[in-house]
Amino acid sequence: MGLLDGRVALVTGGSRGLGKAICKVLGREGAKVAFNYSRCDEDAQQALQELRQAGITAFAFKASVLDRAALEQMVRQLEREAGIVDVLVNNAGISRVTPFALLEESDWDEVMAVNVKGVYLATQVALRGMIRQRRGRILNIGSLAGVKMLPAPVTYCASKAAIKGLTEALAKEVGPYGVTVNHLAPGALDEGVSHHIPPHRMEEYLRHCALGRPGGVQEIAETVAFLVSDRNSYMNGATVQVDGAV
Repeated sequence: MGLLDGRVALVTGGSRGLGKAICKVLGREGAKVAFNYSRCDEDAQQALQELRQAGITAFAFKASVLDRAALEQMVRQLEREAGIVDVLVNNAGISRVTPFALLEESDWDEVMAVNVKGVYLATQVALRGMIRQRRGRILNIGSLAGVKMLPAPVTYCASKAAIKGLTEALAKEVGPYGVTVNHLAPGALDEGVSHHIPPHRMEEYLRHCALGRPGGVQEIAETVAFLVSDRNSYMNGATVQVDGAV
């Protein structure tokens, strides 16, 4: 028996990096897995092929987390073909490495839109089915930069800190319906936005990390699988840091 047998999981931004690793682990644990993506068809088809070759029932949807109509259509189709979404992992996110004094207003708006508004839209669309069935797991992927003072882009830190507040407030609101909402804050990883960290900043980070290395996306994905499973039934509104002790 897998941790997620019989569940339907939706992972935003699941075509590569951490999102792709999460899809693979959730599928390995028995879930039917869907992911959305906004740009690269080639990456999405490659991820979908890998999931299906592993025997996982998988779906891919080209739908921006900022397009409510596309998200609603995606969830409706997923409900018809697989069932009500039991698990939502809000993973989609971006960063802009620009000093605050040089930051364009459009850059600020873009990061806040994808990293915060995208979570709001995807959650609202998936949450309705969870409330109807009075069961669900929502996990918001934040960042250590949203909970600790780190030398990281201000836009990224602000957006990820907002996710923590959103998680805590929503957990209180939807807990009575059997839906839990939690927040995972990884440290620097070997894939994804961590590639934007300048080498001298990464060296400084690793000096403060007790394990002396960045985390692996596979390690984070394994943690995600537990956090959204029924074995983790009483954690709600929590922030879980996975950072090697920084």
